[in-house]
Amino acid sequence: MSGLKFDKRELGNLEYSLDREMLATDRRGGYMSTTIVCCNTRKYHGLMVAPIDQSDRTYVLLSSLDETLIQHDQSFNLALHRFEGVYEPRGHKYITDFEYTPTPTITYRVGGAVLRKELLWVHKRTQLMIRYTLVDAHSETTLRLRPLLAFRDKHSLSKANMEADGRAYPITAGVKCRLYEGFPWLHMQLNKTDAEFIAAPDWYYNFEYQKELRRGYEGHEDLLTTGYFEFKIKKGESVIFSAATDQMATPETITELYDSQLARRTHKIDFLSCLEHSARQFIIRRPGNRTEVVAGYPWFGSFLEDTFMALPGLTLTQNHKEDCIDVLDTTMRDIEACGLLDGASIPHVVDAPLWLYYTLQQLEGHISQKEIWERYGKLMKGILEAYRSGFYEDIRLHDNGLVWAWADRPLTWMGTIIDGHALTPRRGYPVELQALWYNAVMYTLTVAKKQGDKEFVAAWKDIPAKTKQSFIQKFWLEEEGYLADYVNYDEVNKFIRPNMVVACGLGHKMLSEEQQARTLHTIQQHLLTPRGLRTLSPRNILYKSNYNEDQRSQDLASRNGSAWIWPLVFYVQACFDLRGESFAAEARNILEAFDDELQTKCVGSISERFEGDPPHNPRGGVSHATSVAGLLLINSLIEKYEAKKPARKSTKKSTTQVATEEKPKRKCVRKSVKK
Repeated sequence: MSGLKFDKRELGNLEYSLDREMLATDRRGGYMSTTIVCCNTRKYHGLMVAPIDQSDRTYVLLSSLDETLIQHDQSFNLALHRFEGVYEPRGHKYITDFEYTPTPTITYRVGGAVLRKELLWVHKRTQLMIRYTLVDAHSETTLRLRPLLAFRDKHSLSKANMEADGRAYPITAGVKCRLYEGFPWLHMQLNKTDAEFIAAPDWYYNFEYQKELRRGYEGHEDLLTTGYFEFKIKKGESVIFSAATDQMATPETITELYDSQLARRTHKIDFLSCLEHSARQFIIRRPGNRTEVVAGYPWFGSFLEDTFMALPGLTLTQNHKEDCIDVLDTTMRDIEACGLLDGASIPHVVDAPLWLYYTLQQLEGHISQKEIWERYGKLMKGILEAYRSGFYEDIRLHDNGLVWAWADRPLTWMGTIIDGHALTPRRGYPVELQALWYNAVMYTLTVAKKQGDKEFVAAWKDIPAKTKQSFIQKFWLEEEGYLADYVNYDEVNKFIRPNMVVACGLGHKMLSEEQQARTLHTIQQHLLTPRGLRTLSPRNILYKSNYNEDQRSQDLASRNGSAWIWPLVFYVQACFDLRGESFAAEARNILEAFDDELQTKCVGSISERFEGDPPHNPRGGVSHATSVAGLLLINSLIEKYEAKKPARKSTKKSTTQVATEEKPKRKCVRKSVKK
């Protein structure tokens, strides 16, 4: 699979370049994000976006850095901004090249001068470094750098005001600025001793963020500059700009840190190395011995369900078991502290705690079952008991072995609310909740039995049989050949959604092989796309395919047609379970279909979801943990089955064969589905 390729001829085309974003993180909650031509199109963009305390809130400190190249008393502004629908200045017309590896690099040509800019976001520090190299020049050249400051929460916007401190205070090789009390100082320094900082505080008004306006949000901001750096630069010379919350001691230390950090950067040369690099950006180590998974960039935080769903793919596919364990330990402390095990609180998504068992099943390939039980056995049993005892809302295990979930708010991952109403309430018995519950109980019983916990085994051994019998009775639609999406006292919802694939792809299943095969065949007919599984069949009247960028349109489609990657993992796993290594070629085709996405939205990463119909435009967060983790898990499955020796000719029937060999009396009308 190919690596990252950018059409140099299109870099000056704003429709091409402004739709491609880059992201770098410091692995502790901060990040740098903008477009590949350094024009901010979102309020979440910035060269330094970082936490300022121990919370998970992040703030845009340094919004952008404008460069001006001066020759023969002529100034060429290399920046690109949008003001009230007009781009000014238009520095993108000087861009001749963009490279992403080992660090984002932009090359500008102004007449006979060639300037290279390399952006480096330092790991484990809140620090941005930019190295400017004058590759070629035929006359005396001056470079001017003007920082534009925001100092505001990333979800808000800055407006001109009288309270902001526009002063710049001298420090070694630079200045420090702080617009408001309560924020850290921003230390801006150069490794060039003869550079001059000219104090010139001023507000720049009405920066326009087109992506926010399209989403239906406010999208205009005022930014403050405290002045600018100016220095002469010779042909072949490199000058490094540093912006950090900690002051660098000397200009020499700036150079040393840049060189050491650049030497440690991995080269994102192909599809897999890009995914692995992106996966590491979601693992965040915060103060207080906390390790978390950020659900996505640029606006997501940390959520229990996304953490457990993504964690195996983000960490274990790269043999980073320590990161996995650290996240689990942090999450375990949070679950115990929030009162979940005592029924005093409930998770935002009702099945979120049950995804823990899915993660532990993957972890078992990296540490012993005994260690898993010693570390997490108490938590495993406690979560099951919490469901059995019930939460303060009507969420509890019923006598039939199924988990009931009824509340005023939606409780599943499809719980989008529009105009105060749940888009997909799914009250009662949601199908994926039952599948996860059965898997959790079965896995805990299996481990408990091997580890000698006779008391737990005696108390729980009869539950799985009840769950399985009730599940088949209530959910299996024999005539249709798939599972109901949810069931309650008044309704058996027959909408074809991807939630049922979870029941086919977990380690412990309740369906027979024939039932699994027929379910997968339905999914293949209605939901499978080159970008994941749709959230609703196109034959459903509620289906939403391609849609506008405003938030309402996206919300309507996200659970009624958009394609997601994370259910695709269970589809691939289930197909492998039924067909063995013979499915490897198809799985490889599924994976390779995502190759181009690495350079479509967020360079080197994968979006949250995609439109349900071609051309399957990326939507939602531009870099999402479950998407990246899902593709890494699929790759891991492919490698596992491709490594197996050729087996004797299998007597197992393919998914399609089992699904089509039905009883003569059963009618099966199959229509082609637009994909």
